[in-house]
Amino acid sequence: MKSKYLLYISFLVGSTIIAGCKKNYLGDGSLPEGQITEEQVFGNDNYARGVLSNAYSNLMDRYSLDGNGAMQASGSDEAVNSNLNSSINIFNNGTWSATRTVDDVYSGMYQGLRKVNLFLVKAPGSAITPVAELTTTTAADLTYSAQIARLRGEAFFLRAMFHFELVERYGSAVLATRIFAQDEELNLPRNTFDQCVSSILLDCDSAIARLPLYTETWNTTNRGRATQTAAMALKARLLLYAASPQYNTTNDLTKWQKAADAAKVIIDLGTGIHTLITPYNNIPLFGTVPYNKEVIFATQATNRNDIEQNNAPISYDGALGRTNPTQEMVDAFEMKTTGRLITDPLSGYSEAAPYTNRDPRFDLIVFYNGRTYKSKTVDTYIGGKDGIGANINATKTGYYLHKFFNDGVTWNQAANTTSRRPWVIFRYGEILLNYAEALNEAQPGNADVLVKVNLLRTRAGIPALQTTSPTANGYVVNTKLDIRERIHNERRVELCFEGHRFYDIRRWNEGSRFLNSPVTGMRITKNTNNTFSYQRFQADTRVFANKNYLYPISQTELNRAPALGQNPGY
Repeated sequence: MKSKYLLYISFLVGSTIIAGCKKNYLGDGSLPEGQITEEQVFGNDNYARGVLSNAYSNLMDRYSLDGNGAMQASGSDEAVNSNLNSSINIFNNGTWSATRTVDDVYSGMYQGLRKVNLFLVKAPGSAITPVAELTTTTAADLTYSAQIARLRGEAFFLRAMFHFELVERYGSAVLATRIFAQDEELNLPRNTFDQCVSSILLDCDSAIARLPLYTETWNTTNRGRATQTAAMALKARLLLYAASPQYNTTNDLTKWQKAADAAKVIIDLGTGIHTLITPYNNIPLFGTVPYNKEVIFATQATNRNDIEQNNAPISYDGALGRTNPTQEMVDAFEMKTTGRLITDPLSGYSEAAPYTNRDPRFDLIVFYNGRTYKSKTVDTYIGGKDGIGANINATKTGYYLHKFFNDGVTWNQAANTTSRRPWVIFRYGEILLNYAEALNEAQPGNADVLVKVNLLRTRAGIPALQTTSPTANGYVVNTKLDIRERIHNERRVELCFEGHRFYDIRRWNEGSRFLNSPVTGMRITKNTNNTFSYQRFQADTRVFANKNYLYPISQTELNRAPALGQNPGY
């Protein structure tokens, strides 16, 4: 008996388009209601383009996973969510299961796959009319074949991206690289991890062969669409995952080298294409322009103030204070003068002045007691207006998140202001770290490892890592293991709250080290002489089992397609 279900693959064209029936073509509100057929859609330039444009909506904005401001950081050791009833806590409390899921993207990714597969098949021969969409457009760019090639390049990239989102979470997926017929057997087993990697890489290469080089190759109206460098960045991240201990159980060094080589392709394009933006707080992660040379690919930028309203300290116009950095996250920021971790006796760290002389990124990313925001002081001490216990939404760790804010936006006012921002999916800083990590594993001692890491450290304003005794302040690392640990910490700081830490811990097979113990905060007491005392305390308990390296397949999907198989342990 043929199953009519497969994780929403059954929503593909065969089961959604019936001539003469009153159907919305994509089933999601993207086209008007009425009698519309496949031929009518692809016989219309706007409708045909709309199928592809709508597929971009399946890319995920990660500012709110629970609909109430929870970020994935609160499912790792980066943060605690101030809403103790948030579904984000399923990641932490040992209740994660096939019947109790969080961030379950299976259906959304297959809906996106359906759209791009349909477009790939139907775009050639459609009524799409070539338009000038590049910064510099030639006559050759305006031919029908060139236009269709660019559009199909976008579809190949999106197909690779949707498959990656599935593999990143579930370890493998049923590859949807074609339109499934309505009457075929759809109760299919998942493809292997290696098969998924090969398919995603192939789609990335297909995208690279057809797309404009980078964001600024598109004219200003079209920036934000897929590019060659976006596909290159996806390859680099995928190959880094494939080389990491979670999947590379024999530590095959050739896999690490492939990951390094993939990242190096982008680096070798030169700073005229992608580069680090200086200073650090001018990158789009701080509410500035949504696209620049550091951003490789991002979701659609929208005008918004929900990021601030969800995460600002509670005394600021009724903000919700959702994402509370942990003390473990705060401790990861090094000392500015010495470039040493605060656990190093030579770092210069003082427990009596814990926020003094820290990595300058700390001030930009975390609201701590005494920091200024909107011309007022953030008061997280016990009894302070933003302190622990001040109200139900108050910080659970003694800290609030500041990264991603545009300090000029307002909320809960008679007239509010917003700022146009996307969720950044790939940026150049990640590429440098991907390259350094992979090269250190493949070629220990290669000087280019620290060269690339130090580009980020120099921008941040902290001393470079060095392999010999420095003439000034700095920290010496001269073994593969030492360098690995410092690269891991650099990722933790540079990429914090951007969605990397959750997966980095898993691909490094370090869940028991970082996710199976309580996270802490800082309880601050104001003394009678207006000084402060600091005491670390347990802010939240955390549970991690080996099964939690992967997401569970939801029971709903297993009921539809038992051949999928459940991930081990669930």
